[in-house]
Amino acid sequence: MIKEKKEGSLIVISAPSGAGKGTIISELLKRNKNLWLSVLTTSREVRSNDIPGLTYDFVTKEDFEKKIKEDYFLEYTNYAGNYYGTPKDKIMEKLKEGIDIILEIEIEGAKNIRDKFSDAICIFIMPPSIKELVHRLKKRGTDSKEAIMARFQKAYQEINEVTKYNYVVVNDEVEVATKKIEAIILAEKCRVDRIEEVALDTKEEAIHELLMSEDI
Repeated sequence: MIKEKKEGSLIVISAPSGAGKGTIISELLKRNKNLWLSVLTTSREVRSNDIPGLTYDFVTKEDFEKKIKEDYFLEYTNYAGNYYGTPKDKIMEKLKEGIDIILEIEIEGAKNIRDKFSDAICIFIMPPSIKELVHRLKKRGTDSKEAIMARFQKAYQEINEVTKYNYVVVNDEVEVATKKIEAIILAEKCRVDRIEEVALDTKEEAIHELLMSEDI
């Protein structure tokens, strides 16, 4: 008998702006009941399209720094003057329950996770082409040309980090990209190092079973 580890998997998903990461994660959560999305804690201001507790857990900068001292975060980073962090206790609890956790985090946060969890599944989502990336950034219709250029430059820089991930998934079609990530998660669960115990019958027992079989 082969006994697999019951712990859940830690799945890191990163992507440049415009790659469609949020849409794919939403699809994954709809289709897989054993997946749980960790909500980041941030010190940035609440925006009009934010839903506190769902998009982020919002705290003040002072509260965030206090949580850092209390070792509250699994990892944290300061991006554009604002803190972003992954709460530790809830994640460790879910992993022990056998639940797979998605961490939707930036490049630096992903590196911090890889340093602490060598078995984390790190997936980078790519746009199908630079041309399509520009199209998606412009499609928002809410940003100025300067803002679009800044997003593009940052996205281009992030794409160069793809070799630091275990897997890359090109998001040309959401359905296809989602299925690829599901396949990655399933394949990772079949890794030899996830086998906790192998208890096979003895050779004598196996031979006896073979000789007693009516098919021989």
